[in-house]
Amino acid sequence: MESFNWNPGSLLEMSGYYWKTCTLHTGVKLDIFTAIGSEALSCNEINKKLKVDKRGLTMLLNSLSALELLVKDGKKYSNSLPALTFLSKESPQYLGFMIMHHHHLMESWHKMDKAIIEGKQTRRRSSFSDEERRESFLMGMFNIGMAAAPGLSKELDLSGCKRLLDFGGGPGTFAIHFCLANPGLKACVYDLETTRPFAEKTIKKFNISDRIDFLSGNYIDDEFIEPDSFDAAWLSHILHGEGSEQAQEIIRKAVLALKPGSKIFIHEFILNDTMDGPLFPALFSINMFLGTPNGQSYSERQLTDMLKAHDVKNIQRLAFVGPTQSGILSGITS
Repeated sequence: MESFNWNPGSLLEMSGYYWKTCTLHTGVKLDIFTAIGSEALSCNEINKKLKVDKRGLTMLLNSLSALELLVKDGKKYSNSLPALTFLSKESPQYLGFMIMHHHHLMESWHKMDKAIIEGKQTRRRSSFSDEERRESFLMGMFNIGMAAAPGLSKELDLSGCKRLLDFGGGPGTFAIHFCLANPGLKACVYDLETTRPFAEKTIKKFNISDRIDFLSGNYIDDEFIEPDSFDAAWLSHILHGEGSEQAQEIIRKAVLALKPGSKIFIHEFILNDTMDGPLFPALFSINMFLGTPNGQSYSERQLTDMLKAHDVKNIQRLAFVGPTQSGILSGITS
C-alpha cells in the first residue's frame, strides 16, 4: 500500500478540513440546493425562499461555488450536476439525509478525547434519539442503501429463495431491491416499531407492499418469534453496533429464523485481520466507540468465527465492495 505524503501542508489541510465539511452540511441543512433546483438565481432570489441573513448567505453561496457544488455566473448561482443529482430533494439519488446524519454525529467526534479518557460514549444511539435525528439516520440508511442495493440485487445469489429476512432492516432498502430483482421472493423487515412508518412509506414508494411485511421487535432484547421460517437472511450494518458477544447472539437469532440449508449474508465495514485498515472501517470503529457502549468494526476473521460458532458452513467473502468500503460474507446454515 502506497504511503500518504504527510507534510506541513497536508497536515494543516487535514486539520482544517472540517471547514469544508461544515460548509456542505450547512448548504444541505438550509436546503439551498433544493431551493435553487434547475434554475439560476441571485442571492436575493434564493433568500426570498430561505429568509436568512443576506451577508452570511452570500459568503456561503460563494464558498459552495468555490467547492464546485454551485456554479456562479455573474450574480446568479446554479447547481452543479453533482449537486442537482445528490443534494436536491427533488432527485431520487438525494444523499442529504445521510449528510445530516453525519452532521448530528459531529458533536460526539469533537469530544473524542473525553470519550477515550473516560472510556464511555458521548452520544445516544441514533435509532433511540429524537425524531429529527432518527429520521436522518433511517433515511440516511436508505440513501446509502440506494447507492449499493440496485446493483447488488442483480449480483447476490438468491436463487431458490422464497422468503428473505431483512434482520434489523431499517427502511427496507435492500429487501425492496432483492424482491424487485427476484420475482418469486417475498421478504420481512424486522426492526423497532418506531422504524415501521419509515419502512412502510419507503416500501409503498416502490409499489411492493404486497411482497414485503414489517415485523416489529428488538433484535437485541427479543427472541425472534418465527423460527425456521426463512431460507435467506440479510444482516446489513447491525453487528457493528454491538460488542462481540452481543453480535454473536444476533447471528444466533438470525440462524434460528432460518431453515437448514439456508443462505445468510453479513454486510459490514470489514477490517483486515490486523485491524488497521481499510481506512473507513477503521474510522467507523471510532464512530461506534463514540456512540455505543461496546460497538466496533469487525475483521473478516472475527465475523467468520461468529458464523462458525453457529454451525454456518461454506463461508466466503464476496467480491462486492460498497461505496464506503463495506463487504459481504456469505454462508449456509446446517
